[in-house]
Amino acid sequence: MSDGQKRIAAIVTSFWRMSHAEVIVGRLLEGYYYQGERQPPRVQVVSMYVDQFPDNDMSRDKAARHDIPIFSSIAEALQLGGEELAVDGVVIIGEHGVYPYNIKGQELYPRFHFFRQVVDVFRKSGRCVPVFCDKHLSHEWDEAKWMYDMSVSMGFPLMAGSSLPLAWRDPELELPLETPVERAVAAYHGPKERYGIHILELLQCMVERRRGGETGVSAVRCLEGDHVWTWTDRHPWAARLLDHAAARCQNRKEGTARELAQQPILFLLDYRSGLQAACYLLDGYISSAAFAADIADTETPVAAEFKTQARPHAHFSGLVYHIEEMMLNEQPSYPVERALLTTGVLAALFDSSYHQGRTMERGRWVETPHLQIPYRADEASLFQRGPMPETDPDFGIGP
Repeated sequence: MSDGQKRIAAIVTSFWRMSHAEVIVGRLLEGYYYQGERQPPRVQVVSMYVDQFPDNDMSRDKAARHDIPIFSSIAEALQLGGEELAVDGVVIIGEHGVYPYNIKGQELYPRFHFFRQVVDVFRKSGRCVPVFCDKHLSHEWDEAKWMYDMSVSMGFPLMAGSSLPLAWRDPELELPLETPVERAVAAYHGPKERYGIHILELLQCMVERRRGGETGVSAVRCLEGDHVWTWTDRHPWAARLLDHAAARCQNRKEGTARELAQQPILFLLDYRSGLQAACYLLDGYISSAAFAADIADTETPVAAEFKTQARPHAHFSGLVYHIEEMMLNEQPSYPVERALLTTGVLAALFDSSYHQGRTMERGRWVETPHLQIPYRADEASLFQRGPMPETDPDFGIGP
């Protein structure tokens, strides 16, 4: 590490092989490949707070190898054991670990709890630094809105969200700003919350580029099981776009989504602008992510696969690159309002599935007037290009 690098505190729930802490903080420590080239670390992780230490913990070994202290509190990690803020940026990874679930089925990761303690140090020190939060801001809308409002009122850069918007695309689809998107479908796999935020972020990074910019979401609905196909049969546009999206997935299994998907999940979004969108989670049918959309005055839908990777999870390199960019430039690489909106949508989708003390596969429509969140996408989409590395051997992230 060279002198003068930005000093980063890493605040994580748990750090073990293939956890988000490993694939993000590991790259901040040891570098990664980005756009086909070796990228050494551009910031210096100088402290860590780790909430849980399971038997397969890697944090102690990583910290010892890089001579980084693990502190017993978030305040100490930000203050480097002193009395005031002593770092130039904070990375919060509230993903993985053993935490309870609420009655709606949401995993109660302490993202808000971590963030609030960071803000307490900012207030005490009279100084703020950039903050990155992995995935959605919180499982609760009110908490997420408070986090966003604090960043605005206190004036510190905040960035959050999924790695998928920054992953490779095949083909390299970038919708020009002001594209007249009429309807959209996104498809992925995985559980409702943990992967649901990924598919919502994928959808949002594409449709936010539509004519007029983003204006927010007016209502959402969640369907599961056979109700997914009942709705799809009644809405041919969604079935057609799902076929176009799935056709881009190179690992798609032979057969149909209806035949192969195990416990399918469908998110329906009505946007304030009139755009209709559907997100499918299709375990057993596809294991990569894809997008398709109807564009006005265009006969054939646009479609692309968003390419992810198992070990060494090279699709996280784009996210890490832009975490570093924010820390260096003190400016988010993309609007945090995207993550605020997807966080609110996901929370409302869980409300859709929960009614009068029980969860339902046939969720109800939930109006979302609080999700009137206008913003404009930047001109560049920032997704990765170039070859996808099979290993990152120079940095200890291999198969």
